[in-house]
Amino acid sequence: MVFAFAHSRGVQRALGILTAVAYVTLPLGSKSFEQLLVPTLLVGLAYGLLAIFGFPFAQRRGRAFAVAYVLVQLPLGFLLFALSGAAVGAVLLLVVLVAQGVLLLPLPAAAAVAAVIPLIHVEMAWPDGLREGLGTLAVTAFTVVITELLVREQRARAELAVANERLRGYAAQAEQLATTQERNRVARDIHDGLGHHLTVVQMLVQAARAVIDTAERDRLDAMLAKAQDQAKQALAEVRRSVAALREPRPEPLVDALRALASEVTEAGVPTGFEVLGAARDTRAEVEESLFRAAQEALTNVRKHAGATAATLVLDYGRGDAVRLQVRDDGRGMGERSGDGFGLVGLEERVAGLGGRVSVDSATGRGVTLTVEVPA
Repeated sequence: MVFAFAHSRGVQRALGILTAVAYVTLPLGSKSFEQLLVPTLLVGLAYGLLAIFGFPFAQRRGRAFAVAYVLVQLPLGFLLFALSGAAVGAVLLLVVLVAQGVLLLPLPAAAAVAAVIPLIHVEMAWPDGLREGLGTLAVTAFTVVITELLVREQRARAELAVANERLRGYAAQAEQLATTQERNRVARDIHDGLGHHLTVVQMLVQAARAVIDTAERDRLDAMLAKAQDQAKQALAEVRRSVAALREPRPEPLVDALRALASEVTEAGVPTGFEVLGAARDTRAEVEESLFRAAQEALTNVRKHAGATAATLVLDYGRGDAVRLQVRDDGRGMGERSGDGFGLVGLEERVAGLGGRVSVDSATGRGVTLTVEVPA
């Protein structure tokens, strides 16, 4: 694998400059440069051009070309080393090859290349070249270490960049999910709140029309006043849901459910309300969900059940949970019709609080809806 550091134009440029500098400095320290001027310059030119242009090519072509590149450059470097009489420039050219080897080859192979260079140096200048060979060994070892550290640092940077990109993607997904969840919440609120109030308005207006031709003016006026009040509440629900400015319910859950049962009773379906156990404080979102569940269930009772009575039970005697149960004596769900959104929205709302919803129904035996939520 060739890392981003190896492909960096900056690295290629730096190694190219170092190669050019090494070529220019070939005469420095050379013991035989004047006698072998032309061969040294030609071999050095071939070596330098291959280092500048062959190295990027080997990077792009993969491991086989990388190995071939090193196997060609290594003999050329030793030949140049011999022709120049162990000149400083020749040593620098071999150091460039060591750095390129670290970038192209696995670390053990690159270390082997780095170890061969000082051995050849010692062999070619024995016995006087022992000290120079040790110096070359130190230089090549340093080159291997520094280059490998740079490779790892660049690899870490690349991995960090990928991780940051993934995090940005996850953040975008989370934002989209939050938007979707908020949209669903608002949809549930509109359905639960607006649907309830408009159903009451519909039934009150229907009842008013039934007595409009009679002399019961006071009863008609009361029905229309109630319908007007329900319409105002529906408008308030829409504004609160669409603006997503929900605040905790201002009245206790028990009082809110008792008022809801009274509304349903006034709309034509006598509804009893019972509290089991000692009422206790619960989370605002739990109270809101239980109220919405009761609201949705009783709306369905009025719209679809054909019921003559309903019962609303709030049970606090469930340990760490609160249970709400709504029962009616209507036709049962087998004969009901509806858009189906209410139950789905209710299940989503309750599941978000770690609770559960169950429905028990059979044709002709009414419906029992049970909602249990951790307090």
